[in-house]
Amino acid sequence: MPELPEVHALTTDLGARLNGRVIDRLDVIAFAALKTYDPPVSALSGTTVHSVTRHGKFLDIAADDLHIVIHLARAGWIRWRENAPALAARAGKTALAARLVLDDGSGLDITEAGSKKSLSVSVVRDPAEVPGIARLGPDPLQEHFTLETFAEILRSAGKSQLKGVLRNQSIIAGIGNAYSDEILHTARMSPFKPATLTDDEVARLFDALQFTLRNAIERADGLAASELKKEKKSGLQVHGRTGEPCPVCGDMVRQVIFSDTTFQYCPTCQTGGKVLADRVLSRLLK
Repeated sequence: MPELPEVHALTTDLGARLNGRVIDRLDVIAFAALKTYDPPVSALSGTTVHSVTRHGKFLDIAADDLHIVIHLARAGWIRWRENAPALAARAGKTALAARLVLDDGSGLDITEAGSKKSLSVSVVRDPAEVPGIARLGPDPLQEHFTLETFAEILRSAGKSQLKGVLRNQSIIAGIGNAYSDEILHTARMSPFKPATLTDDEVARLFDALQFTLRNAIERADGLAASELKKEKKSGLQVHGRTGEPCPVCGDMVRQVIFSDTTFQYCPTCQTGGKVLADRVLSRLLK
């Protein structure tokens, strides 16, 4: 799933390609992906792109007084095309959800792999009209996201598990499964640790959050969209590396599987050497 660092890099790459360009049309192939009907997608024809930004993990392409808001969900991605070929609903295991075509025939393919379809495309006059954006928590890379802000977030979360707090988009915008694993590994904290932390632990987790996200953005800076997935995977310490040695201590990276997600951690670095039971009812480790 693309998370804050990848979406941040996408805004840079796509901004350089799209700013000042005129939109010919937005072709919607997977109609379930389109979440709005007013204004219609036809209203985009002839508009000029003036910015590409993000809101958490949402991509926002602004053209005149309209916004194309894209959430890539778990298996979505964007591919730049110099020339748009004839529309094809599916290429291998990847389905074309929508295509943004510019007036010279170049543009973007918005695709989604797998059978579970949750990618969304919205055409709105104000990004806040998209429910997912309206309920976003603060952006962890904004200036106002201070140590004090983070401490208050954790106090409000009470005994909620840190993994869930970091991933909750209504609490903090932009962090998903992969980077929450990485942040907790850097902070040397269990994914199941309650958010009731000491002041020193809050500071350690805040520093780990800032380091992990900013380091990922720095690595991705200047890369084209086609290179971002590979870069993300190469920079991960524990996420997606079950069975491999931890790069910090050499212990084997373990995983916990839930009904809808899987996460990874290092027992030596994060849980005092204890292996978490690989089931939903794992005991909380402090």
